[in-house]
Amino acid sequence: MSLVTNYSSRVAKIKGFLKRKGIDGFLVTEINNIRYLTGFTGSSSLLLITKRESIFVTDFRYGKQAEREVRDWDIIIEKKGMIKAIKDLSRRIGIKKLGLESSVSYEFFRRLSEDLSLKAFKGLIERLREIKDAIEINSIREAVRRAEITFLEVRPYIKQGVRERAIALRLEERLKKKGCRHIPFDVIVASGPNSAMPHARPTERILNKGDLIIVDWGGEADGYFSDMSRTLLICKGDNINKKKEIYQLVLEANKRAISLVSPGVESREVDSFARNVVRKAGYGEFFGHGTGHGVGLQVHELPSITRNKREVIKENMVFTIEPGIYVPGLGGVRIEDMVMVKPDGPAVLTTLPKELDIMR
Repeated sequence: MSLVTNYSSRVAKIKGFLKRKGIDGFLVTEINNIRYLTGFTGSSSLLLITKRESIFVTDFRYGKQAEREVRDWDIIIEKKGMIKAIKDLSRRIGIKKLGLESSVSYEFFRRLSEDLSLKAFKGLIERLREIKDAIEINSIREAVRRAEITFLEVRPYIKQGVRERAIALRLEERLKKKGCRHIPFDVIVASGPNSAMPHARPTERILNKGDLIIVDWGGEADGYFSDMSRTLLICKGDNINKKKEIYQLVLEANKRAISLVSPGVESREVDSFARNVVRKAGYGEFFGHGTGHGVGLQVHELPSITRNKREVIKENMVFTIEPGIYVPGLGGVRIEDMVMVKPDGPAVLTTLPKELDIMR
């Protein structure tokens, strides 16, 4: 199946939704959803989908780019603003009931509602994006490969006496040299007491003996992302045995959660498998975030692998498994892998070793 065919099948699902909901058209404004449906990589556009029409609207800055990237859509270059373009198109086509994404701003909604009957829908396209096709999975695999090669090249530079920020900058530079046009998020390098903060920003702190060091980074390929974490330890410091203990707990939680991944399992069950390992060892209060999240065109998307989500896991979902323990004053550990759901269980996309990396 070609990429153009994939776009057509995705749009066909939206058109089927219109018939079921009894609305005349659907407006897509979220830029990642627009890319998912058309392949457009610019930053300003919207889609108007009816039972018969597929209309792509952008401004003069992206006219040529749209002609190059967007196939099988009627391309319109607006000259008086997006809202006027939507109203004019709706009037011409005969749209009276218009569906749109709930993520639009209140002002956008208010101005459109002056002329149209609107109904907001949450997560319509995001739900479609949960299930990855073969082309998407190949791009994610490449994003994983680029990230892992980058880490292996930078790993010798991670040692006592080096600053967190210097490591992060080197990782970002290497990711771009490997072909990543975008960095999915600011690289996290958190050492010592900073590692007890799950989303710490790299600082000028120098890595020192006894430090736990969390490195959280990701790659990109064709607009799709990867996300992974590894934790290292510099030996000969305080509480080394305690740090090794929490590492082994997180590793067990990671492996147990991955082992449960299978079509038909609820996302909260996967979270519970990881969380119970940590809780039974007495560290439950130090594992406060969810066990995982979907990854694709965004680094955080559906599904959510958390304790309060009863979402059923389906074949070809791709998400992270990333339990962690973060103890103030001691440090933190996170081990994050990416998994794809296959008919018979999980396929772990990340391949870096997970045994504790100890620097002497």
